[in-house]
Amino acid sequence: MWEHVVAWTEDEGWQPVTKVGFDHERFAIYVWRSVRAHGDTKTRKSRRTLELPKDVADALKRHHARQAAQRLKAGEDWQDNGLVFCTRTGRPLDAGNVRRAFRGITRKAGIGENWTPRELRHSFVSIMSDNGVPLETIADLVGHAGTAVTEKVYRHQLKPVITKGAETMNTVFARSRSA
Repeated sequence: MWEHVVAWTEDEGWQPVTKVGFDHERFAIYVWRSVRAHGDTKTRKSRRTLELPKDVADALKRHHARQAAQRLKAGEDWQDNGLVFCTRTGRPLDAGNVRRAFRGITRKAGIGENWTPRELRHSFVSIMSDNGVPLETIADLVGHAGTAVTEKVYRHQLKPVITKGAETMNTVFARSRSA
């Protein structure tokens, strides 16, 4: 929901963009709820606030403007549910809407149509891991209570671990040759 997208203000800290707008430097998202039977995330630890990268914040700002135009175009048909992602008339997206839109995105990106939105989570974990982010930090980012699930289920290294030994030895021998 838009009220879960927040901007950092010097006076009041994190405030919803619905209240303070997008004319700020830092943005975050409250990840407190998910689509589950009762609407809550599975554990208390999985509730978190995540600061957004600048590119994501900029994309959300543009999306907010496009959505405002859609609202005007829909007129009386618009149902204001406060959703960041919704149909052209403000209604919640169903799973079919999301899968269809995602297939369009992956097709346009040239990576085929066999991807699912869930794979973004696995990719995020793998990219963070491959770029040296500690496993404990990654587990916190994705809302896992510990590192076991992050490591066993989600992390699929982009660089195989088997190369690490050779890379390290090449560095060691390069140093000893230059000495």
